[in-house]
Amino acid sequence: MKKILLPALVVAGLSLLPIISHAQGCVAIRQFSGLGNAVGQGNILEKGEWNISANYRYFKSFRHFRGTHEEPNRIEDGTEVINRQHGLDINISYAFSERVYGIVSLPFQYNDRSSLYENGWTERHTTYSMGFGDMRLGAGYWLLSGEKAKKGNTAIGLGVKFPTGDYAATSTFYNQGDEGMAEVKTVDQSIQLGDGGTGIILDFQGLWNIGSTNFWYYDGFYLLNPRETNGTPTNRRRPNEAIMSVPDQFALRTGVFRSFEKIHGLGVSMGVRLEGIPVRDLVGGSQGFRRPGYIISVEPGISYMKGNVTGTLNVPIALWRNRTQSVTDIENSQAGDTVHGDAAFADYLISFSLAWRIPKKAPQLFNSL
Repeated sequence: MKKILLPALVVAGLSLLPIISHAQGCVAIRQFSGLGNAVGQGNILEKGEWNISANYRYFKSFRHFRGTHEEPNRIEDGTEVINRQHGLDINISYAFSERVYGIVSLPFQYNDRSSLYENGWTERHTTYSMGFGDMRLGAGYWLLSGEKAKKGNTAIGLGVKFPTGDYAATSTFYNQGDEGMAEVKTVDQSIQLGDGGTGIILDFQGLWNIGSTNFWYYDGFYLLNPRETNGTPTNRRRPNEAIMSVPDQFALRTGVFRSFEKIHGLGVSMGVRLEGIPVRDLVGGSQGFRRPGYIISVEPGISYMKGNVTGTLNVPIALWRNRTQSVTDIENSQAGDTVHGDAAFADYLISFSLAWRIPKKAPQLFNSL
């Protein structure tokens, strides 16, 4: 069992790299992933071993939803907002023991947003943001060890998200004001590099053999952001939406992974995932502007391991999208008509990862002369 299980765990562990990136559209502030999913091969690292991984993600959001109702007229009329987001996470994990690991995640982003309404409704222009995102630092603990972990294991993790990303990034907007001048303003919340809050990350991940070379995997995280607002102007008209919120975020994945004995190192997976932003935070207030909602996707993937290096490609495809009513939507609805903001979602996301497991070097033995 060990000869079959360990190589499969290596490949399967790499399929659990940080592809929970948020959230395929302007529901999320920016792309984000939980710490546990960046561990990669951390599930079988021995004491003193390292794992270094790079995860690239891309999506294009353009389909507008209000609740679960899509508004196809936005595309037909040419008034849709188009977000293109590129994210690169550099993840470094270290095994302090068979069961305890630490990890640091360094995120980099390039985002652009093409919009008509933000440029006076006369011409479509693009705004940009680029740079370092919100760094994450944390640790995890595998619940089983030794013989008990031969069939699988589950890890729980705790981390901190630091507000290292620019949460007041600016770009040039055109046709502003009565004179139609160009002005430098803060970009939309969806392409800000950070949220301005120090957050607590609770996460978990697990992998279990369910027969032959088939494995059940699961992972998820919840980001608690106690800070209510970050002081960054949204350039929106309603007073209660003038400043950006610092919302919680969450994600959950599960599925089946299969490795192939005849093609050593090859594995495929199929799963589902849920990700989004809640209407109200678990800790702290929920005022300010946010686009809450969630997306459910089917997630096929393929991975290949060669030696200590593994590449993984996952392409989550959207099945269900819902832009829920925000706190400010609910407040603004009390004055009369129902207010329900929209959000743009992507059809799919591309996630590609490379991971390098660095085994612990054996001690050198010298014969005495």
